[in-house]
Amino acid sequence: MKHLLRVSEEVTDALATNKPVVALESTIYTHGALGNDLDLEGIVRRNGGVPAVVGILEGIPTVGLLPNEIARIVEGSPKKVSRRDIAYLIGMGIAGNKINGGTTIAGTMILARLAGIRVFGTGGLGGVHRGGHESFDISADLTELGRTRMAVISSGCKGFLDIPRTLEYLETQGVLVSTFSDGRNFSDGRNGAVDFPAFWARDSGLKSPFVVQDERQAAAMILAQEKLGIESGLLFANPIPEEYSIPRDEMNAVIEQAVSESTKQGALGNENTPFILKRIRELTGERSVLANKVLVRHNVERATKIATELSQLIADETTLSNKSTKNQNGFTSFGKETDHSDKVQGRVEVNSQAEILVAGSVAVDLSCDYVGEDSLEHPAPHLHTSNPAHIGQSIGGVGHNVALAAQRVLQGSNVRLCSLIGDDLAGSTVLSSLKASGMDTSCIKQLSREHYPASRTAQYVAVNDANKNLVLGMADMGIFTAQSFSESWNFTVNETKPKWLVVDGNWAAHDIRSWIQAGKQNQANVIFEPVSQEKSTRLFSGEIGLENLGIFPNPSVDLITPNQYELAAMHAAAQRHEYLDDPRWWETIDAFSMRGARDRFVKMTSADMTDAGIPQQVIQLLPYIPTIVTKLGSYGALLTMILGKDDPRLIHPAHDRFILSRNLNDHPEIGGVYMRLFPAAEQVDDIVSVNGVGDTFLGVLVAGLSRGGKIENLINVAQKGAILTLRSPQSVSESLGMIRGELISAAS
Repeated sequence: MKHLLRVSEEVTDALATNKPVVALESTIYTHGALGNDLDLEGIVRRNGGVPAVVGILEGIPTVGLLPNEIARIVEGSPKKVSRRDIAYLIGMGIAGNKINGGTTIAGTMILARLAGIRVFGTGGLGGVHRGGHESFDISADLTELGRTRMAVISSGCKGFLDIPRTLEYLETQGVLVSTFSDGRNFSDGRNGAVDFPAFWARDSGLKSPFVVQDERQAAAMILAQEKLGIESGLLFANPIPEEYSIPRDEMNAVIEQAVSESTKQGALGNENTPFILKRIRELTGERSVLANKVLVRHNVERATKIATELSQLIADETTLSNKSTKNQNGFTSFGKETDHSDKVQGRVEVNSQAEILVAGSVAVDLSCDYVGEDSLEHPAPHLHTSNPAHIGQSIGGVGHNVALAAQRVLQGSNVRLCSLIGDDLAGSTVLSSLKASGMDTSCIKQLSREHYPASRTAQYVAVNDANKNLVLGMADMGIFTAQSFSESWNFTVNETKPKWLVVDGNWAAHDIRSWIQAGKQNQANVIFEPVSQEKSTRLFSGEIGLENLGIFPNPSVDLITPNQYELAAMHAAAQRHEYLDDPRWWETIDAFSMRGARDRFVKMTSADMTDAGIPQQVIQLLPYIPTIVTKLGSYGALLTMILGKDDPRLIHPAHDRFILSRNLNDHPEIGGVYMRLFPAAEQVDDIVSVNGVGDTFLGVLVAGLSRGGKIENLINVAQKGAILTLRSPQSVSESLGMIRGELISAAS
C-alpha cells in the first residue's frame, strides 16, 4: 500500500508518534462554494492537531496535501471522487494519464482509513434524497459509513434531505449516530434526548439515536469500536452554534421552495444538490453561506479536540501495556517474534545481517522557530522572556536520522539502528515511529524502570531564529552515557556483520571505543559522526584505560563528517590528550610532505578557510582518520583523504588539481593527500528547518558507499539529499527516494 498511497511526511510522523490527526476532504476546495478563507488546517493546528487534507494529485492518492498541492489540484480540472472513482483515477495515473481529484466524504474516508487516521471533520453529510425510497438517490456517504471505520464529525446531514429516512438508513448500515449535547442540561423535560441537527438549523424535530456529552466520551467510543474490530463508522453530529443557526421553520420554508424549483427544472442525480444549494443561498440572502462556513469550522475544531482526547487514551493504554513486557535484566527486545534477550548480558537476537549498522541516538525532538512580529528586523528570539514560536515535534536523534536517511534513499535496503529508549511515553512514541517508518527494531533496547529507574528516553530541544538557524540546542541524552553495555554492543556487531558501521558521539567514550573495536574485528568500515563540539571530543578522549586509536594504514576509524566547529574541537582534544605526539603520527605526517603548504591550502580551499585553520586541522587528524569530509554549510564540503601508493588518482589527469601533496619519502603505504572543495549544490532560500540536515548528508553518503561508490562521486548527491531535508519540516525528508537513481548512478 505504501507504494500506491502517498502519505505526507508530517502526517506519517504524527500517526507514528500518536499525535492527533484530523482528515479533511478536498472537495471543499475543488467543488465547494465557500471561498478559500476557511482556514481549516489552521484551526486544526491551533487546537494541537495535524491536518491531513485528502485528495488525488496527478493520479496519486495523497493524504496530507500541502497548500501548493491543493492549488495544483484545483487548477487542474479536478474530478469529484467517491468510492467508485478512486480506482479509475489511480489506474489512469498508473497508465500515464494523470488526473486530479477532490475527494468527497466517502472518498476521504477510504483513503484516510488506509493511512491510519481515525477522525474526520467535515460540513454536512450526504443522505437519502427526498423521494429516495423510489429513486434510490442515496448518498454514497451513508454506505461508506456502514463499511469503513472512521469517526465523522458533521452538522448532521444537509437539511434539504429526507432526514428520517437518512437516520433509518444509517441504522440499517450499523452506524453509531450520536449528537453532542452542546452544553444542554436536559432541564426541558426531554429526559436526555437531543435533536439530530439539520445542518443550518440546530434541531430537525427528530431525536438523535444517541447523545454524547463531550469529546472524551466520543474518543472512548472510537477506541472501543476499534478494539472490538467493528468496521462500520461513527457519526458524531455537532449542532451549529446557536447565534449562527437559521430557525427550523424559516429554513424549512426555504428548502421546500428550492426543492420544488429543482423538481420543476428537472435537476436530477449529480445536478440536484448543487441546484438546491444555490437556490438556498439566493433565498437566504447569503445567510446560509455564513452559517455553512461557521459550522464547518466548528466541526473541524471539535474533530481536533476528539482526536486529541483519543491520542491521550491511546497513550495511557500504551504506557500500561509496556509495563508487562520487560525481561529479567531490564531489556525489552523488539524483534519480529519474541524476546530473545540474554538474561546475563541483555543481548538481543537480531533478525539478519545488515549492510549498514548505525549505533547512535534516537530521541524525541522539539523544534522551536521564532515567529515574533519583529522577526524581519530582529530574527533572533529575545533573551530572558517568553517568545512567540511555532513548535513542532518529531522523532530524531543523530543515529536515527542517519539510519532513516540511508533507508529512505535506498528504499528498503538492509539498514539497522541500534539504540536505547526508556520505559516511558516517549519511548513508546519512538518505537511506534520506527515501526511505522519500516525500520527494523530488533536492535532497539528498552531499559526497564525497575532496573534502570533514571533512564529516560532521549529528548532534544532546538531553538531557532526566524531564518531557521539554530540559536540554542538543549539535549537530554543521558541514557547513552549512564550505563555501559559494551559486551552487548560486541554481540550486536558480531551478529549483524555490517559492511559499514556508523557510530555517533552520544555514547560515552568507552562505549564509542567498544563499538569501533567491534566493527574492526568484523572487518567493517567505521564512520564516526561527531554530533556536537563537546561530544566530538569523545573520540580523542584521554580516559584512562582506553586503547589508543589506530593510525593509517590500520586506522580504527575510516571516515568522519564534522562541521568546522566540531573539527576544531576534535583537533584541540587530540592535542590536549597527546594524540599528536605519538611517534607513529609523526611518521605519517612526514610522509605527507606538507612543509610550506599554505599556498597550496589557499589554492585548494580559500584564504579565509586557511586563516581559520580548517585545512591544517584536517591534515593533522588525517593519520587517525584517513578520510575526512568537513561540512561547511553554504560553502559546501571539503573532502580530504590519504591516497595509497597505487591509487590511480595519483596519476589520472582529471584528479591532478586535487592532489595536495605527494609522498617524497619511502613510506610503504602513503602515496599522497587528496583535497577537494565541493561547492554547495544549491543556495537555498526557502529553508524550512535545519534540523537533521547534516545527518541526512551522512545517511545518503553511507548509502552510496555501501553500494561501492567512491566518496568523491557521492558528495554532491549527499548535498542534494541534505537540501531536501533543509526544505522539509521533518528531521529527514521523505522525498529522498527522488535522488535514489542519481545515487545509484554515482555509485556505479
